[in-house]
Amino acid sequence: MKNKEKWSGVFPAVLVPFNDDDSIDEKSFKELVRWVADHEGVKGIVVNGHTGEIMTLLPEERAKVVSLAVEALQGDIPVISGVSAEGTIETIQHAQAVEKAGGEAILLMPPHSWLRFSMQEDSPVNYFKDVAEAINIGIVVHQYPADTKSSYSTNQLVDMGKIPNVVAFKLGERDMATYELHVRALQKEVPDCAILTCHDEYLLPTLVQGIEGALVGFGCFVPNLISDLVSYVKNNDIVAAKEVYDEIFKLKHAIYKMDQPSSSSHLRMKEAMYQRGLIRTNHARKPVEPLTKVEKDEITQGLKSVGLIN
Repeated sequence: MKNKEKWSGVFPAVLVPFNDDDSIDEKSFKELVRWVADHEGVKGIVVNGHTGEIMTLLPEERAKVVSLAVEALQGDIPVISGVSAEGTIETIQHAQAVEKAGGEAILLMPPHSWLRFSMQEDSPVNYFKDVAEAINIGIVVHQYPADTKSSYSTNQLVDMGKIPNVVAFKLGERDMATYELHVRALQKEVPDCAILTCHDEYLLPTLVQGIEGALVGFGCFVPNLISDLVSYVKNNDIVAAKEVYDEIFKLKHAIYKMDQPSSSSHLRMKEAMYQRGLIRTNHARKPVEPLTKVEKDEITQGLKSVGLIN
């Protein structure tokens, strides 16, 4: 059994506050992790995801982020860390560093060279097998959008789910027909694995497929609303779920101003959390460019419109 209950619920992907000199604001980060985790329904914290700006973090910093989160949580809920590398050897090193730092699972992203050049048919499953054999912690499969060259097929996903320490899938096809096909296949073929949506823009439509929860960056911003939505859907209270989803929809467009995560969306959320007083800085590392005053003012007005700031 994959302990499906453990990997069900809300798993917010948290951002990383940086000081103006690009160093990690460790105190603010630990406070943020604890604040997010204290919301009912949050079953785990995800660090080093795209929301956590993994691509700008050095390998030793990624491990440090895991250890900081583990220290902040004191074993209350698991820490999952994103792992992203181009080669299997380096990927295994990152995964082992997560395990050593106290993480209970990795969120394994595809090598990004596949986004450009595509992948051989057998590469993805063998990639997961090789990493799985090198660690003793869980693996969450990170499914990329269906219109990319690194999006896994139904058969590949099912074969990944049969690997002993694959515990969950983070599905982000951004194509509802493909998403539903994958959900049904995984529920039938690997029923012990949890299925989590990462569709910030399609939260309610993807949750009603009877899946286990959500792994989304917006869970860092409004963990209470995301948790309420997941709970209402699980209890088949669609009326209440729709009301909460309407609030999430307004917030999403006030902050993100788009359909799905984009190059500046995580920075916009960081600015919104800074304006709410949840973190002490709004700084992001290069090559992300700072928001303009106009963009910051738009976020201010968006937060005011939904009552999150005065």
